[in-house]
Amino acid sequence: MRLTAAQALVRFLAAQVVERDGEQRRFFGGCFGIFGHGNVAGIGQALHERPDLLRFIPARNEQSMVHAAVGYARQLNRLGAFACTSSIGPGATNMVTGAALATVNRLPVLLLPGDVFASRLPDPVLQQLEVPGRGDVSVNDCFIPVSRYFDRIARPEQVVPAALAAMRILTSPAETGAVTLAFPQDVQAEALDVPAEFLEERVWQVPRPLPDAAALAAAVDAIRSARRPLVVAGGGVIYSEATDALRAFCERTGIPVGETQAGKGSLPYDHPSNLGAIGATGTFAANRIAADADLVIGIGTRYSDFTTASKTAFRNPDVRFVNVNVAEFDAAKHAGIALVGDARATLEQLDGFSVEDGYREECARLAREWDAEVSCLYAVDEAPLAQSAVIGAVNAAARPQDVVVCAAGSMPGDLHKLWRTRDPKGYHVEYGYSCMGYEIPGGMGIKLAAPERDVYVLVGDGSYLMLPGELVTAVEQNVKLTIVLVDNRGYASIGSLSRSLGTEGFGTALTAEVDLAANAASLGARVVRAESLAELRDALEESKDAGGVTVIAVATDRARGVPGYESWWDVPVAEVSETATVRAAREEYEHAKLSERRFL
Repeated sequence: MRLTAAQALVRFLAAQVVERDGEQRRFFGGCFGIFGHGNVAGIGQALHERPDLLRFIPARNEQSMVHAAVGYARQLNRLGAFACTSSIGPGATNMVTGAALATVNRLPVLLLPGDVFASRLPDPVLQQLEVPGRGDVSVNDCFIPVSRYFDRIARPEQVVPAALAAMRILTSPAETGAVTLAFPQDVQAEALDVPAEFLEERVWQVPRPLPDAAALAAAVDAIRSARRPLVVAGGGVIYSEATDALRAFCERTGIPVGETQAGKGSLPYDHPSNLGAIGATGTFAANRIAADADLVIGIGTRYSDFTTASKTAFRNPDVRFVNVNVAEFDAAKHAGIALVGDARATLEQLDGFSVEDGYREECARLAREWDAEVSCLYAVDEAPLAQSAVIGAVNAAARPQDVVVCAAGSMPGDLHKLWRTRDPKGYHVEYGYSCMGYEIPGGMGIKLAAPERDVYVLVGDGSYLMLPGELVTAVEQNVKLTIVLVDNRGYASIGSLSRSLGTEGFGTALTAEVDLAANAASLGARVVRAESLAELRDALEESKDAGGVTVIAVATDRARGVPGYESWWDVPVAEVSETATVRAAREEYEHAKLSERRFL
């Protein structure tokens, strides 16, 4: 069949199917895009002539459309994805931040930025970057370090191997992330004879590999000999749909669980083995058990500095690690016994041991005490509202299957500690990259992936101002979202950090009079202002029956935060300063850093 390279790629994408555990689903849910001269006659024409193949959703910002694609992929446990297309130049480079977010979080998204002419005949074209020492560079080379796979389709027939390589990465649990196929604008429109096999339905198997038998035996021995073992549940538990297996493992063995940001929801919040969040944004229950743990079983975690409290969380001098991960790179961290395999399949192989009753009871008691602390923080009812009370009101309004979304500022840390998760997909905080502006487009992607769930977007004023434009897309596409816009007049998270480092919140307060609620209304959203906890609760109830996008604007007290609960995060303080508060902070920093360790 004679097709343009762009037509061939669109038809190929529409025919891709992913299969796990015998269940199949179409991989691509559609394509987000903004057209310019670099893709309107190629990808744009191909999508226009066959709207039955891929749903097309026009976006307002290239970065935010990648965020929406990431939200979609995460909600589907990496078994679905969106493509994103842009023109050359600024349209393309706007997507670089989204690419970094996808790759850091190990979530699949296909990026199709336009590129300069492969023929180079009309060079230099509009928006072309000219490098005197190289003729084959364009701005799209910026994608290389933030993509798991990058290719430039310089001839139309190259679309065949490039598309197949892209799908291999996108569907790999160990290697997935952003895949970038830079597509020169002339090549998009050029024709080739497309092999029929390329356009046929193709099924990509997502396997459940098991770890090496010797490593598995060593891990079992280590667990059996441990007196105070602890599971650190990461995103891999949820992506591999291992939550039931983890629950059975904990009930069988009595081993407690601390959850990372991506792993929150691995167990229901009220399970006696669930100690809640761990690390720098952790609970006192999880952090106290972590401090004395003699064996840490990391399941699907990459051990970020927030999870390990900058390597101060695990203080037992004899602590050892067992790491279950599909990625060999992560499984080998902290000199652990590396179980390179699927989380669910591997958990089902771990058996034959149980902790002592006293340890099981200690963990259950700490979990109960923590839940009481959450109730106290939820109940704070003063004006302006505490952020913890806002979280509590949203948590109470949401059904177990509904989803809370956040990404940046002080809210993610508070959510990690306080949100009572009752469903594995009920908590969606992007904290691998913690990208301001993710919340609204990410929430839209989640709703597209799970229309049966209500989606609650919690976004601070600083993050809202980064990317509010996708409100228009959500309104236009009739995507139902409840957005709680928390206005604390600045960058509360960094302001608090700045004060702790002796710099008095420098550069973090908003001094202009800005009406964010009016801005949201101007973009088409239904807006409600809530000044008290009672008004917030009423607005949340009303939003359940409202169609489209509801924005609830609420002011909070930026100085009333949630405690740190026996954790630390390594943020360097100036070694030399003329300011007394900075010098004092440096002394505290040097003392705290003594607890930081290497696991060898």
